[in-house]
Amino acid sequence: MNGQTDWSELFFSANGRAARMPSLIAAATLLIVLVFYENVSPSAVHWITGWFVYPPLFYCGACVLSKRLHDRGRSGWWAALVLVSILAVWPRPDSFFDFFFTLVLIWAGVDLGAMPGEAGTNRYGPNPLNPALSLP
Repeated sequence: MNGQTDWSELFFSANGRAARMPSLIAAATLLIVLVFYENVSPSAVHWITGWFVYPPLFYCGACVLSKRLHDRGRSGWWAALVLVSILAVWPRPDSFFDFFFTLVLIWAGVDLGAMPGEAGTNRYGPNPLNPALSLP
């Protein structure tokens, strides 16, 4: 990302690292789009239009989460656990097991939203905030 946020790369590529603030903005944008779609789409056509809306949102969410996980030094595959947890508790937790999914989301919120990324270069690429520090 070379110190600048490339939004198309953030939303459509799972490679590399992403800083905290652009990731939070991207995640909030995806959630706003999801809530807007859920509230505006008529229920009669929701099951048809959902086939065109949910997959791109899911893919973009996986890319944003993967990049942020990479910045924290973790595999992007952890994004699957976070996305499954979101699906399990959306729009509200209904079962006993949703408690565990809620704990996963709390972990993700703290780890990905509050904790800084690894300083310097890690196995996923240079530091997105200061690439100059990442030079060997």
